[in-house]
Amino acid sequence: MSIPFSGQQLNEIQAEFSQSWQELLHKAEQGQLELPKDRRFSAQAWASHPAYLLMAHAYLLSGQAMQKMVDTADVPDDTRERLRFSVMQWLDAVAPSNFLATNPDAQHTLLQTKGLSLAQGIQNLFTDLQKGHLSQTDESHFSVGENLAITEGQVVFENPLFQLIQYTPLTAQVYRTPLLVVPPCINKFYILDLQPENSFVRHAVEQGFTVFMVSWRNPQLTDTDGILQATWADYLQSGVLQAIKVVQDISGLAKINALGFCVGGTLLASALALAKARGEDPVNSLTLLTTLLNFEDTGVLDVFIDEGHVNARERQLGQGGLLFARELATTFSFLRPNELVWNYVVNNYLKGQSPPAFDLLYWNADGTNLPGPFFAWYLRNTYLENNLVVPGKVVVDGTPVDLGALDMPAYVYGSREDHIVPWKAAYASMPVLQGPRQFVMGASGHIAGVVNPPAKNKRCYWVGPDVAGKNVDSARNWFDAAQEHPGSWWLHWSNWLAGHSGTRRKVVKRLGNTRFAPIEAAPGRYVKAKAV
Repeated sequence: MSIPFSGQQLNEIQAEFSQSWQELLHKAEQGQLELPKDRRFSAQAWASHPAYLLMAHAYLLSGQAMQKMVDTADVPDDTRERLRFSVMQWLDAVAPSNFLATNPDAQHTLLQTKGLSLAQGIQNLFTDLQKGHLSQTDESHFSVGENLAITEGQVVFENPLFQLIQYTPLTAQVYRTPLLVVPPCINKFYILDLQPENSFVRHAVEQGFTVFMVSWRNPQLTDTDGILQATWADYLQSGVLQAIKVVQDISGLAKINALGFCVGGTLLASALALAKARGEDPVNSLTLLTTLLNFEDTGVLDVFIDEGHVNARERQLGQGGLLFARELATTFSFLRPNELVWNYVVNNYLKGQSPPAFDLLYWNADGTNLPGPFFAWYLRNTYLENNLVVPGKVVVDGTPVDLGALDMPAYVYGSREDHIVPWKAAYASMPVLQGPRQFVMGASGHIAGVVNPPAKNKRCYWVGPDVAGKNVDSARNWFDAAQEHPGSWWLHWSNWLAGHSGTRRKVVKRLGNTRFAPIEAAPGRYVKAKAV
């Protein structure tokens, strides 16, 4: 495919490149080249080898020129984004830091260890090939139910789609209105319950909330109970709405509070809109964490979506089968390849190092499979056609769904550096929702921004007035009016939720009830199933 460029713009880029290249050569001849401001080339070994140092600078300069060419290409914006993504992938892959022959730091390690680093690197590579994925952490350090997902509780309901966990209270009194948490079905729920010191679930329980958690099943190719044919409608009705009914029954309340995270938030909002259309109003307040309702601008993920790709997925998976966890994990890792791929290639294989133990990265590698029909529907109706925000466009078992019918108080959270759900895309949920709304933005990314316990006193968050109205483009107005606060947004959210949770009452020690008796201890069987 030929890409149209302006001759004048190309000449300008070439002239700028030539001038910068001559300046690099002059500095190299004078011995004045400094280490680049790029952590791939930050080790002192690069400065100790002038030829390698010049090569690193030349690589970075060439990359800048290529990106400028993409920026000036006379192509539609969606094509430009695909070009930008493809060039970024290629440039990151061919970086001289990724190869032993062109990485003086890895060579220095090889000499220092008398070859042991290379031997260990090869062993690390073979181990990863057996596991089927690149190791980002010491996975031997963690076990779900032993040092991850250990907040005490009981599974009080299960069906072929999910288990429902009720957590044991940690306070003498609890708020009357319970909280149901709906995590994404593309990941395991324990991202919200890693270890006691960074567990969102434990924090909520410690604040006096009665917390229920949906634990989605991890389907396998060997399953014969119909889950491989599960649809979007199944996840709404037999998943989210069923969980709500169980929590209502156990609590004895007609209205509960509900929180959805990422795809879990999209499922939750859709299920509540379906309930509204059926004359039901089961939720007192709604919390959405890094959630997309309006898929008009989904950031870098847009590069994967077009009619041809979605049509192919529908033919492949629309009638049954699985989208495997390893494919999802690979896709998300290559959204940030330097941090989540090549960094580990260099350290694990070229230098023979073992990655440190990190609970968040263990969770990241512990993926889930998705039923094909669910995934195919989701891909077309959200990322491709953005149907959820069109009133009545989505029909579930004959019932048109309108997210604009949601009028309960809503707390909407986005992370400022989120590359999966850009904060402005999270903010785009605000005009969709019609009740009292609060938008909060946290620092950091999709996961680290959410998992930010107050005790560590890290990062910050922004709170501003509701200026959305029906204007999807009002995110910048919100940010201009927002105030920055140090620390974690968790306490701000807890105070907000307390205002929608009623009075406190004495704790009932028994979990579940006569209809929904405890089945097994948390975290349950479903979350322990490994994707294969």
